Amino acid sequence: MKQFKLWFRIVRPQTLFASLCPVLVALLVVHQSMGRLDVVTALLTILCAMSLQILSNLINDYYDYKRGTDKQGSVGFKRALAEGMVSEGQMRRACYTALLIAVVSGAILCYIGGWPIMLTGVTAILFAWLYTATPYSLSYLGIADIFVLLYYGIIAAWGTAWLQYQSMETPFTALRTTIYAGAVCGLLSMCVLAINNIRDIDDDRLSGKHTLPVRLGKKAALALLGIIVSLTPLCAWLAFGWDWPMLVIIPAAYLYYRVLKAEGAQYNLCLMMAGIVNLIYTSLVWLSLF
Repeated sequence: MKQFKLWFRIVRPQTLFASLCPVLVALLVVHQSMGRLDVVTALLTILCAMSLQILSNLINDYYDYKRGTDKQGSVGFKRALAEGMVSEGQMRRACYTALLIAVVSGAILCYIGGWPIMLTGVTAILFAWLYTATPYSLSYLGIADIFVLLYYGIIAAWGTAWLQYQSMETPFTALRTTIYAGAVCGLLSMCVLAINNIRDIDDDRLSGKHTLPVRLGKKAALALLGIIVSLTPLCAWLAFGWDWPMLVIIPAAYLYYRVLKAEGAQYNLCLMMAGIVNLIYTSLVWLSLF
């Protein structure tokens, strides 16, 4: 039980809304347009999406530790390797396990969805690796944000809808709605990354991790976060019109207010709040469609 609790904490469950919410939003859109879902395909999609995010989280932990970015006693959430809770070998085995689950579930989805899903899966694994694991890692170059918008928003939602329509052999009719609806999830996941990088700006600067806050400065990063938040109701309106999902701006604006006031470990609460805002948006989509 202690090992289960430890690994549950290591996979960062508070971040998994990033992969879950765009899939759920797309499933809601498909169900509203078709009146039904392929439940097995939906569950496989959720499993694959979450295993890919867990893989990305584990790779990030492993290589940030190897580079010395994660240190014992840091302000952020405790990292198992840096705190000596697990060995490097255990973390590598966890990475291989997450990869195996993603590949097996992804292979079935590729059979259903064809080459577009194969391309999505291969690039998702590639970018999970490139996020931290190379000398030119996305997170160290400050360009990871756009990939978060795509893979935890637009592409995740589009791929989910594509799989549903393919599995039911029905024309793909909700492309525009799915893209804009998923974009809101992607923007909220960008908030998670932005808050994390604003919190770690000093440590990242010392370790040579050139995130956007390191490149632009804290004030500019906070202003950019405000722009990201302000785009959420616009994308919700483009997807659903003047309806419940536009109310996402209320919890998103409150989140932004809390980030502006946050210091030190208070950013950790803001990170959890960002995941909750994504879940609130998903609930608003449900209210709008049903």
